[in-house]
Amino acid sequence: MSSDPKRTAAVLAAAFLAAAFLAVAPAASAHASDHDPSAGERIARALRGSPVYVDASYTTAVPPSRQRQLAAEIKKTHLPIKVVLTPLTKGDAFDGESDVLADVVHDRLPQRDLILITTDGDFPDTLNGYEWPSDTHQTDDAARATAFLDETREAGLADMTAKAVELVAEGDGTKVYEEATKDLRSPSPDDGTSKSVSHGSRSWLWLLIAVAALAALVLTGSRLASRRRSRTADVPELVFATARAADEAELRRRAETEVLALGEATREAPADRTPALQQALDAYTAAGTVLDAARGVPDLAGVLALVAEGENALSGTAAPLPLCFFNPLHGRATARTTWRPLGRRDRLRIAACPGCATALTRRRPPEVLTDTAPDGRTVPYFEIPAERSVWAATGYGSYGSLTEQVNRGDFTRSLG
Repeated sequence: MSSDPKRTAAVLAAAFLAAAFLAVAPAASAHASDHDPSAGERIARALRGSPVYVDASYTTAVPPSRQRQLAAEIKKTHLPIKVVLTPLTKGDAFDGESDVLADVVHDRLPQRDLILITTDGDFPDTLNGYEWPSDTHQTDDAARATAFLDETREAGLADMTAKAVELVAEGDGTKVYEEATKDLRSPSPDDGTSKSVSHGSRSWLWLLIAVAALAALVLTGSRLASRRRSRTADVPELVFATARAADEAELRRRAETEVLALGEATREAPADRTPALQQALDAYTAAGTVLDAARGVPDLAGVLALVAEGENALSGTAAPLPLCFFNPLHGRATARTTWRPLGRRDRLRIAACPGCATALTRRRPPEVLTDTAPDGRTVPYFEIPAERSVWAATGYGSYGSLTEQVNRGDFTRSLG
């Protein structure tokens, strides 16, 4: 009896993937019992007050104003939707598994019917969907579809989550997912029709994506050492469809979204209960000024820093911290520390994110945002002369109010 070598290879590959899935599934289930109960309870407690939980490290991507918008959109659906956006890494309270996170949160929430949208542990810029007691609203497919739709493929986390909520409410996530991924499914050698991708908690599609990514990197002899690395024809577009490219175009879209969200938040804020409303409005004006004239990543990072100042004013937080001094794209700082720049004797008091603070403690150089010096060299942004860069002059807010300096014309003068 003759056999088709291609068909045999396909069957063997499918068997290998199935065996791998079955091997890791029990381990994932076991992790559910080894989790840190305080982490799950903390998230569940927050979800009892709001349908949206965003970890502090994601508040730059999904600021409080966007969180309120998402909560309002969820309320309009009249569905038991909850959103948990938190980084997942191997060895954390959920062992980096969104399945474990979902089970833990579900166990600690009182309602029987629940729709949960979470971040993914393997692909941080994608979403997973879960529903109890059954996937009536096609939540799984609705969440995963956002990584493949043209409108959200390179969108920020807030926009992807909003789209997932919209698809869940419409109830046709499977149709949308299959349409968005139809080009990724090969015709069957038997009947020429496309086979559907299986919808497990760990779809084979994601395994195939990982294999494709590895093969592409081996063939090109390099790896993705920078998130802003240019796309090349040698790397399958599918790999990039599952990861948000942190390039200037994406950052500009993100900055535009956050400025609009800050504007809406200031308009909705009650004047009698928002003592610093004028400061928030000033920050909104400054952010718009910089966004309109932004010439690159350092300027766009400045937009995010100004939005953060506006959000601080709205929240009324005492002595709020700005974004990370070393790289505002790291998100909000969590502590102030002293730091001595290389070649200088004086020490600066700056605000740092957890990663940069740890690097300083271990005497390692933090990852810094770079800019172009007048002589054309690429240098840390804070090495640009202060008269040529309002960001160097202010440390993106570490040295005082960035809003005041932009609104008095420092940014415009530095452009000149």
